[in-house]
Amino acid sequence: MSPDIHSPRLFYALWPDAATRAALAAWQALLDGKPVRPEKLHLTLAFLGQRPASELPALQDILEQLPARPMPLLFDHASHFTQLALAWAALAQPSPALLDLRAACMHALAQQGLAPRFEHDRFTPHVTLTRQAPPPASQDFAPIAWQADELVLVESLKSSGDYRILASRKLT
Repeated sequence: MSPDIHSPRLFYALWPDAATRAALAAWQALLDGKPVRPEKLHLTLAFLGQRPASELPALQDILEQLPARPMPLLFDHASHFTQLALAWAALAQPSPALLDLRAACMHALAQQGLAPRFEHDRFTPHVTLTRQAPPPASQDFAPIAWQADELVLVESLKSSGDYRILASRKLT
């Protein structure tokens, strides 16, 4: 058996609805680089890395117990991670609800002894749009208002590059 079966690569994310996904995909046409497939567009809340499958029940419990409500997110420009050559949809002002959800998630993970080993010091909420990308040449992006209402636990399948949602929760 492959080690991926026993140690899935996981992350928590906010998963866009079809309309938001379509609007984000439209932004991709304004960017150079290799577009991320529309079905893979998401906002990562916490990257967990490769985790033993034995941790999945606890990670699913955390997903269900996070205190969260639907939250408005307004993407108003594209930005760029130079070192990673990624162009991404950015929020001029991350909502307090998003920052609170991220903090609650990190706290719950730490309480369960499941804190990510390689977590970045700074949370930069974004949706990756293109890879192998130069900085955006255009700033002519129509704002995208997303009422984020679905939180998911996702496995990144190394063999295919696809994502598989392991658990999902509607935020109410």
